[in-house]
Amino acid sequence: ADGKLYVAAVLDCYNGEIIGLAMDNNMRKELCIHAFCSACQAQGASGMILHSDRGSQFTSADFRKVLARYGAVQSMSGTGRCYDNARMESFFATLKKEKLYQLHTEKLPMAQVKSVVFRYIMTYYNRQRIYTANPGGLPPVMFRQAARGLAA
Repeated sequence: ADGKLYVAAVLDCYNGEIIGLAMDNNMRKELCIHAFCSACQAQGASGMILHSDRGSQFTSADFRKVLARYGAVQSMSGTGRCYDNARMESFFATLKKEKLYQLHTEKLPMAQVKSVVFRYIMTYYNRQRIYTANPGGLPPVMFRQAARGLAA
């Protein structure tokens, strides 16, 4: 790709669904704020606990102000401990293993890599991929719909 692509995502621990997503050529606080705000638009933030690593973008005053404005609470493990962020680390490992490492992304235009990542997450990961943490291995969206009584 023409540069490096950074992906910020918000995963709903209830069903494993990626509910917030932002991509850019840098990993600044604005990228994380955008991902968080997109999650809030998708699911709302009432009672949300946001688990993150201790990166400067997540510990910035601006990011914390946005969380407070939406009424979300931030949770971070201590330095050198990954427990609060383990599910996101696992998700990104899955994204790389199942999709990105199969492509030669360094040879693709950035817009195409963004499209591949978006489609993988929104079409496959959220809607089709077996998610073993859910009962019956239901994909995240199907589990959420079934739990709400909306499954067809």
